[in-house]
Amino acid sequence: MARRETPVAGPGSRALVVDVIRSATSISRVELAELTGLTQASISNIVRDLIADGVIHETGSVDSIRGKPRKLLEIRPANRFGIGFQVGPETVTCVAADLTGGVVGREVVPLGPGPLETFLAGRFEEFTAGLDLPRDRVEGLAIVAPTAPEWGPVRSALADILGIPILVENDAAAAALGEFWSRRVSREQAFGSVYLSQGIGAGLVFGGALFRGASFDAGELGHLSIAYDGRPCPCGNRGCVERYASMAATVEAARAIPALAGATYDTVARAAVSGNAEAFAVLDAAAGYLAVAVTSMVNLLDLGRVVLTGPGVAVAGSIYARRLRTHLAGTAHARHRHEVVVELSAQPRDAAGIGAAALVVQASIAPGHTVGVR
Repeated sequence: MARRETPVAGPGSRALVVDVIRSATSISRVELAELTGLTQASISNIVRDLIADGVIHETGSVDSIRGKPRKLLEIRPANRFGIGFQVGPETVTCVAADLTGGVVGREVVPLGPGPLETFLAGRFEEFTAGLDLPRDRVEGLAIVAPTAPEWGPVRSALADILGIPILVENDAAAAALGEFWSRRVSREQAFGSVYLSQGIGAGLVFGGALFRGASFDAGELGHLSIAYDGRPCPCGNRGCVERYASMAATVEAARAIPALAGATYDTVARAAVSGNAEAFAVLDAAAGYLAVAVTSMVNLLDLGRVVLTGPGVAVAGSIYARRLRTHLAGTAHARHRHEVVVELSAQPRDAAGIGAAALVVQASIAPGHTVGVR
C-alpha cells in the first residue's frame, strides 16, 4: 500500500506522530512509520525536531530481526506543563499537568472578589510559583466552566496580563480530552465521555481531536430527547434527558420522598451506595434514563469507549456504569461487532480542570488538533 505523504514539518504530521507516541508509551521509528503511513524520511525529520524541542526522548532499545537494535521513543513528561482552571459558581479548581496528562499539582480556592481576569491572573502566578514550575516551561492557561459567559474580554485581558496563550472550553469537552490524553487512548478509537453535573454534557474525540461542531456547541447530550411528549425543557424541546437524569433532576425526584426531603445530591448518592432502598431507586431510575440517551449517542457515532465523569458520578458512579453497561449489552447496534467499553473517571470532580490543562499541552505539542479552539 502506498504511503501517505504530508509536509515534513506540517502540524498535521507532527500531531499525528506525537499522538501515536503518546498512546503507545514507547515506540520505535520503524513502528511509527508503519502506524502513521509516513515515510521513514518524514519520520526521521519530525522525530529529530521533537527531540530538539524536548517533547520526546530516546529511551532504551529493542532487538531487531535485522541490523542494530531499534531505539525507543517516549514523551518527556516534565519538559512542559499546562495549567487548567475549572471555574465554578463559588470556587476555582487549579490543575497543572505534564505532557502525558499526569497531574503534578492541584488546589481548590474560593472565587475571589473584583474583576475576574485580575483574580485569575493572580491565582495563576501564585499556583505556578507554589509548584516551582519554570515559567518558560508553562505553555499556557485554559479555562473551563459549565456554561461559559462571554469569555472574550476576560481571555484578552488575561493574555495581556500574563503574556501566555489563553484558551477557553466548556467543561464536558475539556473533561473528554483529559480522559483521552491521560488514558493514552489510541487516536484510531472513537471516544466519548459523559459529564454529569447540574446539566449533562458529552465530549467527543475523533482522530485525536475534540469534535466541537459548527458553533463550538457539540455534545449537548442533556438536550437529547428520550420522550417526545415528555417534560418541557427551557431549551424549547420536550423530554430532554437533562430533565430526568441531571443532578438537579435527581435531587428534585429525591425530595419528593419524605425520608429524603431536603437532601443534597451527594447525600442521596451516599445513601444509595450504603443500602438505602429509596435513595438507590432514585439514582437507579436516573441512571436508566441516562443509559437510554448515551446508547443513542453510541449508536449514532459508533463509539468504542465511553467514560463517565463529572461530580454526578463521584460517589455513586458504579450505579450509572452498571446501568449503562447493561443497556449497551442489550441494545447497542454494534454490540455483535465490537464491545463498547464503559469506564469511570478516576478523578470525576476534577476531570474538567485536568482536561483544561491537557488542552494546553495538546495545543502546544500537537497543534494540528486544536485548530479553531476558542
